[in-house]
Amino acid sequence: MAEIKTKPTVESVHAFLESVANERKRADAFAILDLMQEITGEQPVMWGSSIVGFGTYHYQYASGREGDWMRTGFSPRAQSLTLYIMAGFDEYDTLLGKLGKYKIGKSCLYINKLADIDMDVLRELVRRSYEHMHKTNPR
Repeated sequence: MAEIKTKPTVESVHAFLESVANERKRADAFAILDLMQEITGEQPVMWGSSIVGFGTYHYQYASGREGDWMRTGFSPRAQSLTLYIMAGFDEYDTLLGKLGKYKIGKSCLYINKLADIDMDVLRELVRRSYEHMHKTNPR
């Protein structure tokens, strides 16, 4: 069975975020860093070379594949800020309706810039997802 490639590293989160070339995206990334650190109470950790994660949980699929992953996190990708909302979006239709301009994947929230969204709504979305992950995956 293949081992997951994206794992926690000892690389500097601040050095990584400082290396983001686009000034607006860099400022937005630092704002997300502050928001997630405040909500989770966790220290940020680099996962692989481009993801900033907060907290961990252990998962195991019916296939037997298992591993550890972050409870929430983000990455300032070239196209957009990607936020990892690990609880998914099924329970958050009302919040998403108030969020602003975004796209979603299975557990990824894609935002072009923070000016496009309501930060209070984003804060609530991250908080609820993190609490859900903490409750359903206590380790």
